[in-house]
Amino acid sequence: MSESPEPGTDEPPNTATRLFMDHRELLFAIVYNMLGSVADTEDVLQDTWLSWSGSRDRSPLRKIENPRAYLVRIAVNQALKRRAVVSRRRETYVGPWLPEPLVAEAAGEPPADAAERTLRAESVSMAMLVVLESLTPLERAVFVLNEVFGYPHTEIAEVIDRSPSAVRQLAHRARRHVHARRPLYEAHPRVRREATERFVAAALGGDIGALMEILAPDVTVWTDGGGKRRAAGLRPVRGREKALRLFSAYTQRRVKQMDVSYRRVNGDEAAVLFQGESPYAVMVMDLTPEGDRVSGVYIVTNPDKLTHVHRNEHEDADQNEEADA
Repeated sequence: MSESPEPGTDEPPNTATRLFMDHRELLFAIVYNMLGSVADTEDVLQDTWLSWSGSRDRSPLRKIENPRAYLVRIAVNQALKRRAVVSRRRETYVGPWLPEPLVAEAAGEPPADAAERTLRAESVSMAMLVVLESLTPLERAVFVLNEVFGYPHTEIAEVIDRSPSAVRQLAHRARRHVHARRPLYEAHPRVRREATERFVAAALGGDIGALMEILAPDVTVWTDGGGKRRAAGLRPVRGREKALRLFSAYTQRRVKQMDVSYRRVNGDEAAVLFQGESPYAVMVMDLTPEGDRVSGVYIVTNPDKLTHVHRNEHEDADQNEEADA
C-alpha cells in the first residue's frame, strides 16, 4: 500500500527525514573533514537536521528544488560556526592535538556506522587533516569542497555566501599552502601496509637497528594523549635520534599485553593497539615519496578519541589461531 501524500503536496510523509538520511553520509564526510572530530560532526549534523526539519515545518508547501545543495549549505555553515568552539577548546588542550581517527572494522566485518561508511567514500588522510588545521576556517571549507568533493567555485560561492572570485582566491591560497607542506604523493596500500608492519614490529620489539633503517632522518612524531594518557611531551618530537629515544622508552613501559590490529584509518593502512578489550592507541604512518621510510608517525592515545574503536570476534579468532600455531 502506497503512502498518502502530504496535504497540498505530492510528497509522501517523512520526505524530509528520507531526504536528510539520503544525504547524511555526504554531510558527515564534509563536516568531519572540516572539523576532524566525530563528536563535533555529529553535533553539527543534529543542528543541520533541526534547521532542515524546522524549515519544512514552517513552510510545508515549499518545494526545495535541490535538497542536496540546500543541506550542504546548512551543514557547512553550521560547521563554520562550530569551528570557533573547537578552536577555543584547542587553546586549553594538553599537548599536540590530532584529529579523531576514523577506524575501519577489521577484515570480514560489516561497516558499523556513518563514520565507517565515510571511509568507503571520501577519506582525507591523518597527515592531510593535520595540514588542514593550519588553514583558516573558510580556506579549509573551500579546500574540502573543491579538492576533496569536486565542487566548482560557483557552487561553493553559493554555499558560503561569497563571490566566485573570492572563492577562487581562497582556493588558491589553501591549495598553495597545502601543497607546500604536503607533496602530492600517495603510497600504494601494499607498500604502506608493509612499512606499517615493519615499523610496529620494530617499535614494539625495541629493535633499534630496524627503527634506524625505517625512520627517515627528519621524521616527526605526534603523540596525542590529551593530558589523559602519558605522551611524548607538549610538542611533536622531531628527528630520528629523539624518535628512537621516545620509542625505546615507550616499549619499556607498554610493550606487555599489547595486541595489534591492522586496520584502515582515514583510508590508510595503520595499526590499532589494544590492552585487553580496550583500545590503547591508533598509530598512523606517513611515508617518504620513495615509500621506503617513515617520515611521520601520528599516535592517538586520548581515550576520548578512541570511543568508536572496538575489538571483534574476527580478530580474537585470528589471534587464537596464531597462538595455537
